[in-house]
Amino acid sequence: MKNNKLLTIMLIILVTITLVGVIAVVLVTQLNKGPESSEPTIDDILVASVDIPELTTNLADGSFVRLELKIQTTSEKSAEELLKRDFQVKDIVIQELSEMEKVALEGKQGKVAFQNTIKSQINELLQEGEVTQVYFTSYIIP
Repeated sequence: MKNNKLLTIMLIILVTITLVGVIAVVLVTQLNKGPESSEPTIDDILVASVDIPELTTNLADGSFVRLELKIQTTSEKSAEELLKRDFQVKDIVIQELSEMEKVALEGKQGKVAFQNTIKSQINELLQEGEVTQVYFTSYIIP
């Protein structure tokens, strides 16, 4: 009987020490990780971005648009690939704009729809990474 009590107490002490050790290991590993930043810094964004120089093209309704774009990718490698494919990007932009009318591009929704279309079509081209955002850096419809 005395042996059973002693065995039970030793087992409880052993389990307690094990739990304290596991908790200590988990805390130490979590504290050593440090803050993780999932958002890229502005320097990361600039390195992974490509400027598309000014384009002027006709719209479907006979008017025209003049714009410049900055395309943000997921990595510097994908930005380098996109830079090499700039002629394909310009072609995509011109083809999309030639199907649109002035009215479709005047509102915010039209611009966002255009950006999303360009983004998805360029992503089909890229073999390395993907486009995360398309920005207008200049935009004129006379």
